[in-house]
This record gives sequence, C-alpha cells and structure tokens, in this order.
Amino acid sequence: MAFEEPIAEPRNEFRNRFRSEFRKLEGFEERFYVKEDARTDEEHGCYPLNRPMEEYIRKGFVCIDKPMGPSSHEVVVWVRRILEVEKTGHTGTLDPRVTGVLPIMIEDATKLVKLLQGSDKEYITLMRLHGDVSEDEVERVARLFTGKIYQRPPLKSAVKKRLRVREIKEIEIIEVDGRDVLFRVVTEAGTYIRKLCTDMGEVLGVGAHMQELRRTKTGIFDESMCYTLQDLLDAYIFWKEDEEEKYLRQIIQPMEVAVTDIPKIVIKDTAVDAICHGASLTAKGIAYIEKSVKRDDIVALFTLKQELVGMAKAKLDAEDMLKVRSGVVAEIERVVMARGVYPSYWKKK
Repeated sequence: MAFEEPIAEPRNEFRNRFRSEFRKLEGFEERFYVKEDARTDEEHGCYPLNRPMEEYIRKGFVCIDKPMGPSSHEVVVWVRRILEVEKTGHTGTLDPRVTGVLPIMIEDATKLVKLLQGSDKEYITLMRLHGDVSEDEVERVARLFTGKIYQRPPLKSAVKKRLRVREIKEIEIIEVDGRDVLFRVVTEAGTYIRKLCTDMGEVLGVGAHMQELRRTKTGIFDESMCYTLQDLLDAYIFWKEDEEEKYLRQIIQPMEVAVTDIPKIVIKDTAVDAICHGASLTAKGIAYIEKSVKRDDIVALFTLKQELVGMAKAKLDAEDMLKVRSGVVAEIERVVMARGVYPSYWKKK
C-alpha cells in the first residue's frame, strides 16, 4: 500500500475556502456585495466537505498526474473503474507521450467539463533543434511567437486540419543546451505545442521538433493538486476495507473547488430549487454578489452552504444587480444540482 504514512494536506488554498460559511470567508467584505444578509436552513443541503463519502465522490474531481504511455481516455476509464462510478470526464486531452496535470470530473461534476476545457494551459517543453542556433536567436524567435498566431493542427491530431488562430500568452526560455531548448509556455486552449515547435524551427531556419512535453497547469489545476492512479486506488481500498476516509477525501476534492476562479452569485435557499428546474435568477433570489461580476460573464451560482447550483450568464454588472429590486439578473446555462435538494418554495408561492 502507498499510504504507510499520512498524505500531507494539499499545497493549495482552495480547499480552505469551503470550510466556513460565505460570511466568514477571508476577505468577504472586500469581495462581495451584500444584497440581503440571508440565513440558510440546516435541514436542507450539505456543506461540500461534510458530504457523506458516496456523495462526496459523486460530486468531486481528482487531479491525476498522467504518466507517459496511456491516452487521456484510458486514464479516465481507469479512474471510473477504480471508483466504481458510471461517469467520468477530463478537462483537456493529453497525448499518450505527454505527462502532467489531468483533472478528471466524477459523476455530477462532469457537467462542468465543457466549461473547464476552455481554460488556459501551461506546459514545460523540450524542443530539439536540427541545427546550431545562438541562444539570442532562440529568444528573438520566441518573442515573435508570443501573441495571436495562425496554426494548422498536425496530421496526427483528431480535429479538422483547418487554419485557426490561437494565442500564445507567454514563452519563457528556461535553458538552451546545444540543440536542446527547454521552455515554459502558457497558451490558449486548443494550441498544439508540437506544431509550435515545428513552426519555431522553420523560422529559425534549421527545423525543430518537440522532444518531450509536460502540462504543469490547466486553469486553476496545477501540479501541487496532483496524485497518481496508485494513490487513488490505495485510498479507495483504504476506505472500502477499513472505512478510513481521510486519504480519499484528500485526493478527491469537491466540484466547487473547480470553479474557484469564476465570479460568484450566492443565492437564497428559496431560489435554489427554482434554479434547479431551469428558472432564471431574479434579483429577489440573491443574497451576495461577487464584485467582479460583469454583464455577459459566466458566473457560478452557489447556495449559502457553498454548494454549486449551476452556471449562468450575468445580465447585469454586480453594481446594477445590487441596486435592482426585481427582474431577471442571470440566465441559466447549466444546472449542476439535482432537483429536490431544497424545498420548492416557488411552488408554494
């Protein structure tokens, strides 16, 4: 077994944001407008970290450190079999030879896959040049490729080979050793690093290819959140055989963590079930509004217990939502919470 010693707490701040009520969160007054200081009924719903283990798994995700060899699809299937669940989905494909951060959503959390697939990616790349080039020239060409570029997917890719625009947000040359160039690159989703290396080689005039590639970050998910498939298997066995939940709760995180960096609107208990039935959010259903909310933004709708209800498109800026007394303020894009978790106050009305 891999857990002869306890696993250290994850080296990130995100889990800590779900340990208390919204009003008790650090920096709440600076981050949120209070439209109505509402209270929640403890009889309904459940704080994410307090969910029973079966529900905690269904509404969670695991960040796997993908090894070289298997495809992303194979890793997703292995996670599904390990956890004995019906649905899993990843937030961005990695080729078999590529390693690194592969977030995998479980059951209810798979409803977030499409949203999270569009997140920016960060890679560490080893590029092999086919001829000798000075380090200064490599730096110069790297700067040329920063910004919006045209890119046609490579022949081995699974998408149409049409020319498209992608943004390279940052390229940092870490080291040049002879013909080997190690660099970090931050890109828009859907950028092919293999093709980037080939194109850079052409501009350098000597040719180049991608030797190795590791994804170090996708959206908020980074290497500090990753565990191996063996870690996951051992933790699951510990829970099943010894009823030891601690390890599995460290590896699997609530789906709410996945939308940490998305602007939030906190809604009253009375509005939750109506949203779960597809209703738009009205001004009367709001408790708190994150000040960063802008019109046409995709926002996350949370309960007062910090449960994710769904994703919506804001119709007003945060300041305007605070002022209005009635009318639709956000239209639902994706419902995540099941119906009936909270009472149907709207039916009674």
